[in-house]
Amino acid sequence: MKRIDVSSPVPFRSPAVAPGGQRVPPPRGRPPTFREIILLSRIVTALLLALAAQPGIAKDTVTLRVGEQNYFNIQASMEASGVLKDLPYTIEWKHFQAAAPVAESLNGNAIDLGFLGDSALLTLAARGAPVKVVAVSRQSLDGVAILVPKNSPVRTVADLQGKTIAVWRGAWSQQLVLRALEHAGLRADSVKYAYLMPIDATNALANGSVDAVSLWEPFVSTLALRQGARPVVTAQGLMPALSFVAANEQAASGKRTEITDFLRRVVAARQWVDSHPREYADLWARRAKLEPDVAYRWLDNAHQRVGPVDETAAKDAQNTADFLHKAGVIPAAYDTSKLLDRSYAGAFAPSARKAAAAQ
Repeated sequence: MKRIDVSSPVPFRSPAVAPGGQRVPPPRGRPPTFREIILLSRIVTALLLALAAQPGIAKDTVTLRVGEQNYFNIQASMEASGVLKDLPYTIEWKHFQAAAPVAESLNGNAIDLGFLGDSALLTLAARGAPVKVVAVSRQSLDGVAILVPKNSPVRTVADLQGKTIAVWRGAWSQQLVLRALEHAGLRADSVKYAYLMPIDATNALANGSVDAVSLWEPFVSTLALRQGARPVVTAQGLMPALSFVAANEQAASGKRTEITDFLRRVVAARQWVDSHPREYADLWARRAKLEPDVAYRWLDNAHQRVGPVDETAAKDAQNTADFLHKAGVIPAAYDTSKLLDRSYAGAFAPSARKAAAAQ
């Protein structure tokens, strides 16, 4: 038997050429030669390197799903201030009329992060929803009020007995009515309730189908300027009207880097709004399809600010949960400490704010 010398490489042979210059294809099933394998691997490597150099292809981009309401106007302020440039992730915005749908979306993992009033989230969290509060927002308490038509005989909370008030279940509006009645020494059932979303409530007040509405901004300013509605009572001295920046538990742990960065940019955007009030009011009015005077009135009075979950916020959250339990909105006593995530406080450090503003 002829011995094969494997110490010498097998010479590469060009494909056979038939008479007339036509190339003869190699027989089917022939394994590729060593040289062909090396050439193919180099081509594949070059293609992979070229693809990796393309933005957004080298790795999957994280998407942060954010739910907000017109009350917070987070998207508008962030876009106007320019803090969204060079964003290392994408944002998918979802807009809602009231807090309860935001809370439900957090509970159903339809959004990662949501801006909403305390009542709606506490009501859901007390029932075991997988959510965490990562930051809080505060504003003027005059922006939450019970309003009546300008010619209404109602002057005090006591005058509301037997009247129909439009509220939204699980929102600030419901909490304010309950607290105002308690403060006046009245029972919760001393008034009638019409459960209406804010836009429907404003229409109901205009056509007389309800006697009063309990609402928040920008609906308070809209009613005051367009219908001449006047407040019977506001949240001042009655409730903290604390707003939560909440995340579902999956996002709070899995998208921590993105949420921290997002919060830094939110703070920078609010700082820009404070220094450009008229410019921002005009922009926001166009986006929300409101008259500029409504935006001016609201933003002049709002003084919105976003910050960490501190001791004051923790006390306010527990106070609200205790009241909602007493009023029967929450079925059992609820310890809010398990809801509050203070680990995001670093997003609000001075150095973090400066870094976000410089982006």
